[in-house]
Amino acid sequence: MMSWELLLWLLALCVLILPLVQLLRFLRADADLTLLWAEWQGRRPEWELTDMVVWVTGASSGIGEELAFQLSKLGVSLVLSARRVQELERVKRRCLENSNLKEKEILVLPLDLTDTSSHEAATKAVLQEFGKIDILVNNSGRSQRSLVLETNLDVFKELINLNYLGTVSLTKCVLPHMVERKQGKIVTVNSIAGIASVPLSSGYCASKHALRGFFNALQCELIKYPGITFCNVYPGPVQSDIVKNALTEEVTKPMKNDIDQSYKMPTSRCVQLMLISMANDLKEVWISDHPVLLGAYVWQYMPTWALWLTSKLGKKRIQNFKDGLDPDLSYILQKTKKD
Repeated sequence: MMSWELLLWLLALCVLILPLVQLLRFLRADADLTLLWAEWQGRRPEWELTDMVVWVTGASSGIGEELAFQLSKLGVSLVLSARRVQELERVKRRCLENSNLKEKEILVLPLDLTDTSSHEAATKAVLQEFGKIDILVNNSGRSQRSLVLETNLDVFKELINLNYLGTVSLTKCVLPHMVERKQGKIVTVNSIAGIASVPLSSGYCASKHALRGFFNALQCELIKYPGITFCNVYPGPVQSDIVKNALTEEVTKPMKNDIDQSYKMPTSRCVQLMLISMANDLKEVWISDHPVLLGAYVWQYMPTWALWLTSKLGKKRIQNFKDGLDPDLSYILQKTKKD
């Protein structure tokens, strides 16, 4: 009798402890749970991505540069694209110095994503150089820090042309090659702002929401090509130049450069998780520390409450912006707690 009572007590204890363990895991998470499971039990990038040809746009800094750097250590052939040729050459040197790649295995290909007429020729140049494109990483893009009522319409056009239409155009140029081979990966760096909109970034959020809609529809259209996979990556605040290079009220008006970003996720960690996503063919991944990660879940499952909460926090975000502070949502919550 005592043994049965003990067994029941142990079962009851497990029922109580397991949810607490899962809660603790979630509170310490820096990505969605599917991605973290893949990091623990899934396929490794060094097994799956070696010997591939990877084309990275926006490779001159931030996530794009770090992605090129980590990919170079996996033995892939790289195509580095952005507008700043000197920065691309710097990234190439960094990759060569820290890997076993040879000069001919990294192609610097300058590209203005808003010049859609150049995308076909760029695609042909890559195919001529390497004969194939295994992975296209759509990483180019710019953010925004300005209020709608104070922002010129040209800023919204620039964001749509670069973040959305430029990405769509390059994808359409690369896809026929992948369809012909019946294999390939399209990785698109979106943003948590493509799930949970925030004030001061209305044009940026709109462009990222557009990308989410486009690639979700495209995946359905290409379902008959199981060898062509899509991975949509949604990072939260990451240490990069995206805030420094953000558009403001006017296309030509620069952003302040003295914003502290030390509290954000290190770029190396973000890219590490991206590579795991690519190796495991995950369709959509969220990469962020809390509280932004929690905010994405709230937007997903309680959108009305999330919109109310965002509106309340938006006042603090806007005030931080006017005070010259980084208005990112995670920073607002940290400041709110301190206040």
